[in-house]
Amino acid sequence: MPALQNPQDKIAEKSRRYSTIKYSLSIIGLVYVLLLLAVSMLGGVSAILAKGVALLVAPGYLALPVYLLIIFGAYYILSFPLNFYQSFILEHQFQLTRRSIKNWFIDQMKSGAISYIISIVLLEVFYALLGSQPQNWWWIVSLVWIFLSLVLAKLAPVIIIPLFFKYKKFSDEDLRKRIIGLSEKMKLKILDVFEIDLSRQTEKANAALVGFGSTRRVILGDTLKNKYSVDEIEVILAHEFAHQKLGHLLKLVLAGAFSTLLCFFIIYKTNSYVLSLFDYRAQGRVHFHYG
Repeated sequence: MPALQNPQDKIAEKSRRYSTIKYSLSIIGLVYVLLLLAVSMLGGVSAILAKGVALLVAPGYLALPVYLLIIFGAYYILSFPLNFYQSFILEHQFQLTRRSIKNWFIDQMKSGAISYIISIVLLEVFYALLGSQPQNWWWIVSLVWIFLSLVLAKLAPVIIIPLFFKYKKFSDEDLRKRIIGLSEKMKLKILDVFEIDLSRQTEKANAALVGFGSTRRVILGDTLKNKYSVDEIEVILAHEFAHQKLGHLLKLVLAGAFSTLLCFFIIYKTNSYVLSLFDYRAQGRVHFHYG
């Protein structure tokens, strides 16, 4: 007669299976995106689309948003099966969410709209500087992108997160005081402790230290508050605070800034080839201000 499996072992095995599937799907998704880019750039799809937009839209600042909207729509449709399985079906299979298809789709549209708006701003800056600063555009664009990333990180707690979750001050006053006291012991200034209805999306428990400066705050998912003890929550947040205290977040920001500079420098040094893949000339015809 086989030995009964320990419940904790079952949970650990389930967690390993879930993580393996998620990582595998992430790799598949990355390869798929690269294949789509290769087909678009090397197969002339980008050039054909640019010419089509030029026929539909008068040259000007509206051309790039229209071009990008078509790209976003096409990518969403082409990646929908993988995206739907990874972010909806898989989560239900592992009993990690009770979210309806309607709520899932609404959140998809919100995140898509945010990505679209940010992409327009970044690409408008990119094309404007590419045309007006042919020798210096790479480092100016890098600085602009880094600056906008910091602005988004600061505004995320007050603008982006509330778009997806209901935001309220933490209701457990005793635990709130313990968290604030912990932050003071570790000499970290926080605005306050907030709670979000994470359970509307997932059964996973989570907590984070988000924002910086005047917007830095602790956010706790209601799933964490409902499933863990006060001492466990304090340990989790001590771990999050330690990342900040040890400068891990700053190191990530600096690494990201360096990567951005390096990426644009490589494109600058190899622009005769790289920009031809992106069909910059075709883009210039559509968006004539930068061509």
